[in-house]
Amino acid sequence: MESVYHKCLEEELKLRQLEFKSEFKIPIIYKGKNLECDFFCDFLIEDLIVLELKAVSELKEIHRAQVLNYINLMKKPKGILVNFNVKNLYHEGHETFVNKYYDMLL
Repeated sequence: MESVYHKCLEEELKLRQLEFKSEFKIPIIYKGKNLECDFFCDFLIEDLIVLELKAVSELKEIHRAQVLNYINLMKKPKGILVNFNVKNLYHEGHETFVNKYYDMLL
């Protein structure tokens, strides 16, 4: 079901004329060398917000770590983890993360 939500969200972002990248590979650079790793970000919105989608019974620490890794690797200030497998998306279906790059915006 996650792929269905992904496609719907792509359409919604287009309708709202927001700039975004979808399902792209995150570059990993170690000591100046580009490493081949399979880190794929669901969405990068307006070159600022990493959006990671899930459809799981409960969010786990590995999901949270994934978002934190992505925002730090890409040097983006904010990440949002959304779980569509909940009764109320607004109250229990999302978590927001910020890092040191967020502080630089202020």
